[in-house]
Order: sequence, then C-alpha cells, then structure tokens
Amino acid sequence: MKVTITKKDVAKRTAKLVEEKIYLTEKIVDGVFTALREFMEEADPEIRIEIRDFGVFEVKTTKPKPKARNPKTGEIIYVPARRKTHFKAGKLLKEVLKQPLAE
Repeated sequence: MKVTITKKDVAKRTAKLVEEKIYLTEKIVDGVFTALREFMEEADPEIRIEIRDFGVFEVKTTKPKPKARNPKTGEIIYVPARRKTHFKAGKLLKEVLKQPLAE
C-alpha cells in the first residue's frame, strides 16, 4: 500500500525532531520548499541542488524529438526540447533503501 506524505506531515515531523512548535516549523518547511522550487524555476536551463546526506535535485534539458509518434493515431509529431526534474538519492538514503523488504 502506498502512503502519501504531505507538507504538513513533514512540518510535524520536523517540529518533533527539533523540539519546536508546529506553527514555526510549518513556516520554515514551506520556506525551504518555496526556495527549492524558485531555484528550479530560475534554472537557465539546468541546475543542480545538492543536499548532503539526502540527495541531488536537478533540472535537465531534454533533446527535441522531431519524429515522435502519437500512439493513438500513429501520426508523426514534433516534440520540442523542454526541461525536466530529476532526483538522485544520496549515499545514506541509498544504503537504507537497499535493505531487503520484510515479507
């Protein structure tokens, strides 16, 4: 079963970890996510945001695809270059995620 974690959940966990009031950590967590989003939006055209012991967020450019095919109609279409996001887990996170699942 997939669990969905919201920004509010992140703020609650942060408040617990730093022993602070939730209303204060909500502002900080919101500020961090806003700053990350702004860095990514301002990428011209690419950017790398490295957060030690967590991972790397990147904005990368894709190549244009002059001969892509619409799977519904079979029509050949042009897909222009665009930007996309990419996340690569850091060393500590990778180690945790490598552990086998309990069955």
